[in-house]
Amino acid sequence: QVHVVETGGGSVQPGESLRLSCAASGRTTSGRTFANLNVHWFRQAPGKDREFLAGIMRDGSGAYYADSVRGRFTIFRTDVDKRVHLQMNNLKPEDTAVYYCNADDLGVIYWGQGTQVTVSE
Repeated sequence: QVHVVETGGGSVQPGESLRLSCAASGRTTSGRTFANLNVHWFRQAPGKDREFLAGIMRDGSGAYYADSVRGRFTIFRTDVDKRVHLQMNNLKPEDTAVYYCNADDLGVIYWGQGTQVTVSE
């Protein structure tokens, strides 16, 4: 089955940048691999609901963003290693959360374990 893993989290000061990466191994029950799936980034802060951030179509087109991060965050694919990334610029303390990646197989959604991002002075 598909195993999704997020990497790249860490602790930074306000105004700094981080790049998160999402990779997955295996195949879905319908036989598709990660490169053939639509991918999304979410985050969840303590005591709050999970928040959608960005998504990208399986062919790399059609990227879209939540209003809260549009202009600061960019989602993109790198074909050579079949990964999906979230470039996060000008980070703010309110960006502190666990960041999650998912892959959507049009009926089955696979989640990663999350990666912590902390933004503080």
